[in-house]
Amino acid sequence: MSEVLARWNQLSLEAAAQEILACCGSAAWARGVAARRPLKDEASLLVASDKTWSDLGALDWMEAFSKHPRIGERKAPQSASAQSAEWSTQEQQNVAAAGDAVQPALAEANREYEARFQRVFIICATGKSAPEILEVLRRRLGNDDAAELREAAEEQRKITNIRLKKWLVG
Repeated sequence: MSEVLARWNQLSLEAAAQEILACCGSAAWARGVAARRPLKDEASLLVASDKTWSDLGALDWMEAFSKHPRIGERKAPQSASAQSAEWSTQEQQNVAAAGDAVQPALAEANREYEARFQRVFIICATGKSAPEILEVLRRRLGNDDAAELREAAEEQRKITNIRLKKWLVG
């Protein structure tokens, strides 16, 4: 068992939930994962996270989404923790390096997405180029509300798993 996980297993429920909140942004998710302790390793942590996430409803998903900056923007929302903002910057590093032609197109597609779905566009940006993300964003604009919510929730699940792995190594 990792030292981080061993220490975390010993925390109070509220302290444990607070410690992992930056990995997802949903308070219900953080409490739900913390309530599944003790967890013995990374695999059991990810299973607990996935199970908790899948049991949540749309409002909890939306809370998590609200902690993300727009794709292509460097500034995280004020509601995001410092750790979450730092991770977002790392995850979007390929987007930040995008050329001048892609940045305005991303900004416009973000505006269109937010007008249509009333939330920020969520994608697991790790390892994706700005043109790839723009292509996915444009494709997802064709989703209906229910399909898009499910797709955004799956992308958030992927982001959360990446962040949990980072959290475990400190």
